[in-house]
Amino acid sequence: MAFNALWLTDPKTDRDHANIVQVDETTLPPLPITLRVLYSSLNYKDALAIRAKAPVIRQFPLIPGIDMIGEVIASESIEWPIGKLAIVTGWGIGEQYHGGLAEKFTAKAEWLTALPEAISPTDAALIGTAGLTAMLAVLQLEQQGITPEKGPIAVSGASGGVGSFSTWILAKLGYEVIAISGDRHAEDYLVETLGASSILPRSELSESGKKLQSERWVGAIDCVGSHTLANLLAATQRNGCVVACGMAQGLDLTTSVAPFILRSIRLVGVDSVYCEVAQRNAAWQRFAALLSHSSLPIPYQTIGLQQAIEFAGRLLEGNVRGRILVQTTFN
Repeated sequence: MAFNALWLTDPKTDRDHANIVQVDETTLPPLPITLRVLYSSLNYKDALAIRAKAPVIRQFPLIPGIDMIGEVIASESIEWPIGKLAIVTGWGIGEQYHGGLAEKFTAKAEWLTALPEAISPTDAALIGTAGLTAMLAVLQLEQQGITPEKGPIAVSGASGGVGSFSTWILAKLGYEVIAISGDRHAEDYLVETLGASSILPRSELSESGKKLQSERWVGAIDCVGSHTLANLLAATQRNGCVVACGMAQGLDLTTSVAPFILRSIRLVGVDSVYCEVAQRNAAWQRFAALLSHSSLPIPYQTIGLQQAIEFAGRLLEGNVRGRILVQTTFN
């Protein structure tokens, strides 16, 4: 049986490399679980792949989409009966395996996370990879003993997907959040909507600075990398912790050992693609706890699969605010 999918071919050999096409089920890998895709989302990595702006895709042809929420419609696993709802993020989907921007998806059992009862399919799609990454970063701060009473937390790239979720989660948990953003129009969003305590212009951290600076925060979640990460480390309080989970500014990190050996600063990385199943479950359960008495304030819009190619271009141009949910149609 055929189904609709966003189909990418190699842009080096095919100028018209991104199309919505009918794909036969036999095209999907013969994995033990088949899901009807309810929602995927359009992430920056997906947009890069769709518009061939970066070598995200490992092999062609491929269906993009690095996360999805779906319903099990065929299963060889007793843990995943037909009708159960599951979340899939990471594991190489949309990069080396067919991803979520389609009406159907096949998966290994270990890829699936059960949808908590307190989270709706729409909220799960809204959280997606961005929200999962943010929650994993917050959990790392907690594991390092960084509690609200110890001082403020800085969040770089606070207006972006991971940064927005990080800011909101930290604020809900009682932390004082210093939101770092280059968006001059984001003050109401960051403070009034997400709960940030104050805003720091991105320009204060985006250039090379002193390797050891005045102590300003006890912890940080960095979604940017490069000079911003170096400056966050340099201004972290003694025994503080910085969690790195992004590289929007660059992969480079020019710093010194001074913050680490003179202030006992810890630098911890977060990888949401191949993180352990237990970590994923813990992160989604924390979201369930938060959403049991709160609603997500992250702005979003829902589009159809047919609009995904157009919106990928808008996303790369910076003409989209908030998350983009892709609702597929199953025949």
